[in-house]
Amino acid sequence: MSILSISSPSSSSALFPNVSFSSKSSSLLTPPLQIATPSLAVAKNHKNQLTGITMSMEAGIGVMATKLGMMSFFEPTGKVVPVTVVGFKEGNIVTQVKTQATDGYDAVQIGYRRVRDRKLTKPEMGHLQKAGSIPLRHLQEFRLQDVQGFEPNQKLLFDELFNEGDIVDVSGTTIGKGFQGGIKRHNFKRGQMTHGSKSHRALGSIGAGTTPGRVYKGKKMPGRMGGTKTKIRKLKIVKIDKELNVVMIKGALPGKPGNLLRIAPAKIVGKNIPKS
Repeated sequence: MSILSISSPSSSSALFPNVSFSSKSSSLLTPPLQIATPSLAVAKNHKNQLTGITMSMEAGIGVMATKLGMMSFFEPTGKVVPVTVVGFKEGNIVTQVKTQATDGYDAVQIGYRRVRDRKLTKPEMGHLQKAGSIPLRHLQEFRLQDVQGFEPNQKLLFDELFNEGDIVDVSGTTIGKGFQGGIKRHNFKRGQMTHGSKSHRALGSIGAGTTPGRVYKGKKMPGRMGGTKTKIRKLKIVKIDKELNVVMIKGALPGKPGNLLRIAPAKIVGKNIPKS
């Protein structure tokens, strides 16, 4: 059996300019081919040009708020609507405006809930003092298509950004339930409690023995439940009360009373955000 080796670089370099060939031939091994590859930065730039938007982008600027509780709201027609009452503490102040030139993307950073100076670290205090802002506990970004009109230490008011009847997306941390079984965590059915059954709330079989001889990833089993970030989309603003400084949003929102919420315009593809 003969092994092919390339030994004429003059004729091959004209056909393959990016490939370097060795002039020495061997009867046992062929020389390795050294192919010129683009740099990592060029590859990433080319990928961004192909995909366009590579990160999550908001449909518009939003605010942070505090969940207060739930109640029933009576519409003028007499219909009862379950709503969540949302309040606002001191905050919703622009702490930083990020642009394509300075940070590589356009976003507005907002701070919420005033705290005492000693509750923050020196780097956090320095970041807020640079914007001329008061000490704030929570900082979140809203990535936008355009950041014109925003400036540091600008206060955002909910009633100026939203109106009654608008559709919003609300994000927050759900109530933690701790370690729970399959029935509560995944709505499994329990076994018979009588007729000699010995399987009541047990999980049951989790896979075959010999084949595949393991448990598939993602198997629904007991474990930690709740305490995770979630987003509830397309909720309607029922009432905005300027006197009490509260907002009523239809439906349930994540977390317990006192939980931090993030309210932003609902993302509707083709309406307020591009399809691509």
